[in-house]
Amino acid sequence: MQKIRVGLLMIVMCASSFFVQVVKGEENSRFNNPRTGVNQKADQVYNQIDFGKNEPLSREVFRKAYTGYLNLKEAGKLDQAHAMLSICDFSLSANVKRLWVIDLERARVMFHTLVAHGQGTGEEFAVNFSNRENSHQSSLGFYVTEETYDGDNGYSLKLNGMDNGYNDAAYSRAIVMHGADYVCESYIRDNKRLGRSWGCPAIPVTQSKAIINTIKEGTCLYIYYPSRAYLAQSVWLNRMPQVSEDELIKGEFQKLNKQSNNPAMVTRTLAQADSNLDVAPPASQLPSYQGVQLAVGAQ
Repeated sequence: MQKIRVGLLMIVMCASSFFVQVVKGEENSRFNNPRTGVNQKADQVYNQIDFGKNEPLSREVFRKAYTGYLNLKEAGKLDQAHAMLSICDFSLSANVKRLWVIDLERARVMFHTLVAHGQGTGEEFAVNFSNRENSHQSSLGFYVTEETYDGDNGYSLKLNGMDNGYNDAAYSRAIVMHGADYVCESYIRDNKRLGRSWGCPAIPVTQSKAIINTIKEGTCLYIYYPSRAYLAQSVWLNRMPQVSEDELIKGEFQKLNKQSNNPAMVTRTLAQADSNLDVAPPASQLPSYQGVQLAVGAQ
């Protein structure tokens, strides 16, 4: 009987040891997989953001924007002193607020407002994108904000496109952020859609100066649309930034601590995860780039 007990004890100990190793292996795999690690870090940051009364940004869009932000930061393209990320979600109707300016350090939305796309990009919905001069179309991708100036459209912000072939001609095309009278709720009521620019991400005049001063000189702007071609080719989306295991673990503790102080956040986070998935536009609104029709889908 004693031998049987000893044998059973040894089996239990071996099984426990095996289980611990499996769990450790899964954790190491989760932390060491670059894509998983970046997405996990992005989710940690996203879950910390206080959207307040603003409509939450899509989690999937934020993941992409944050990946590019980290890569641009690692490449020394951004001002290291400002953790600001601006995101235009051009998969949404122009009649809804689709620009988010997020202070990543404070985890809060600084601005959530309307933003126009180009005349050649579409009516209410953006469908066509170009990097060409005089196309009057918006350009997809990541931008680094530059200096401000006073021009024909008033106080404006120069943008440096960082995606070769997609928006790297933005500076020479004078694609800038500026205020416009046609970007407002009253224009939508009178015309059934927001006004359109010549390719610039135009914003409401009443907020333009405050937004421009917040994001000027070395912060990241991402103009998103679910184009498979762009998502597959953008170096800023497909290069994996370094995310350490210590950062991920620290983020998990921060999340747990915040949730323990606000149980309602758990419910809100789960609801956002369900409702903020990428939704492809209708088949009748397939996008094109430089006149060539593009496939659409989340990546």
